[in-house]
Amino acid sequence: MAAPTTIGGADKGLSEHPAKSSLDAASLSTSDLPVNTSSLSDVIPPHESYEGYSHWDPTLTWTVEEENRVLRKTDFWLLSVICLMFFGLQLDRGNLSNALTDNFLKDMGGLSTNAYNNGTTIQLVCFLAAEFPVQLLTKRYGFRKVLPIMMMAWSTVSWAQAFIHNRTGFYLTRALIGACEGGFIPGTILFATYFYKSRELGSRLAVFWSTLNIARVISALLAAALLQMRGVGGKPGWFWLFLLEGLLTFLIGLFAFFYLPQSPVATKSVICRKPWFTAREEQIMINRLLRDDPAKGLTAIKEPATWSDIKGAWSDKSMWGLYFIGLIAYIPATPVQAYLSYSLKVVGGFTTFQSNMLTVVSAVVQVITILALAKSSEIFNERTWHCFFGELWVFPCLVALLTLPDTRMPWQRFSIATLVSGYPYFHPILSAWISENSFSVKKRALTAATYNVIVQVGSLIGSQIYRADDAPYYHRGNKVLISFCVVALVALVAQSQWLKVLNKRKEQVWNKMTEAEKAQYQADTKARELDGNKRLDFRFKR
Repeated sequence: MAAPTTIGGADKGLSEHPAKSSLDAASLSTSDLPVNTSSLSDVIPPHESYEGYSHWDPTLTWTVEEENRVLRKTDFWLLSVICLMFFGLQLDRGNLSNALTDNFLKDMGGLSTNAYNNGTTIQLVCFLAAEFPVQLLTKRYGFRKVLPIMMMAWSTVSWAQAFIHNRTGFYLTRALIGACEGGFIPGTILFATYFYKSRELGSRLAVFWSTLNIARVISALLAAALLQMRGVGGKPGWFWLFLLEGLLTFLIGLFAFFYLPQSPVATKSVICRKPWFTAREEQIMINRLLRDDPAKGLTAIKEPATWSDIKGAWSDKSMWGLYFIGLIAYIPATPVQAYLSYSLKVVGGFTTFQSNMLTVVSAVVQVITILALAKSSEIFNERTWHCFFGELWVFPCLVALLTLPDTRMPWQRFSIATLVSGYPYFHPILSAWISENSFSVKKRALTAATYNVIVQVGSLIGSQIYRADDAPYYHRGNKVLISFCVVALVALVAQSQWLKVLNKRKEQVWNKMTEAEKAQYQADTKARELDGNKRLDFRFKR
């Protein structure tokens, strides 16, 4: 029988390498270092503060099946719970729009739609203001505490909405919910990077966002049932909607507080009395992560970020193109999704019930397309053209909406709008792309927060494109959306070429160095942390 396939071994001169205990970063000299070493993790040990430092072993080998077993355990123990937390996030995000169908504005003393829009703006401003402080908090106190506490905080405000009765209460709860939710998504993404390799992250993030779509469907069904409770206890239906869904999210946050692990090598908790992984699986986990991305070993999970780290994240020109793409890439589908049920009812002629039920189709379509696109990106280890495909999907659909005759044509409009709303949402791929090109862990937290803020700004822009004077066919609005689509497609290609240029420049300098110079360059541990993704031995993913 053939021997099992092994990976991660010492096949580059590492068998002659000194023992791990002697590989102290401060005592390494050029003569100690193996030449022809392409992986920085094979040369320099992680920082002593790194949680998995004691598990680092450049000579460790393992089989593909062993690594797959570690990955399956991670998906089961971590991914499933993070998806549950995302479900709770979407549950409280969507309950206000569901409450509107139960005379919520009238019960608030006759709030106008302008007042409702003001509340949404207040929530978004507070959401954006909380992004960076939350990232600093997670780096200081750890994810296992901060993320569940955030959940319990916003869910408390969510169920407290059941007791508001005027404009002031509405504005106050919108502000508090925005402040408590801000930073949760990038914080969760960063937490996941400690458990998954770069090429695995995109497909896992796709599962997260698929959970949001699934939650959207379940939330609609729950609302349909809970809103029927109007009159029970003398309360409106939205009272029970806010109260019960908020309490459900609180319980999810409480469970997460006692469940989440500290790190891949500290998975025991109040609920999990035993570690998720065996001692060997912990070794495999740490070494597979460090060989994929040595930057993960530079700092501890709780090492605080500083103002200089923030400036470094904002001044990195290699990120600017990705930020710009995040700003405009999702705008073309935003108003179509937001006005889907309205368009089906007003233009398509469907009933209120039919219009709401037909929107479920787009959510199901997007779950399928988002997972398929992310899995393909993982298999081919490619990002640019997968994002390009997701954007290109929307373009002909928008052209079709623009060219349809100004007549009812209900099923044609439903089909086209469903394709736009169910497009392959490549946000998970772009989020992972930014994460893996950031290099250092602290910088990942800040670039993720920056990107998320920019995406939210893009959503705000997208929500203003369909205007009342352009209703109900939105010819002008669709032309604007097509323009954004074209710009995003060009930006994706331009960013890919820019990263190619940066890699080529590094390659030219690197190839001129001798093997001894390369080894000495890699041995400079202080420089590798300060230089980050500007390092000559780091290549941007495309």
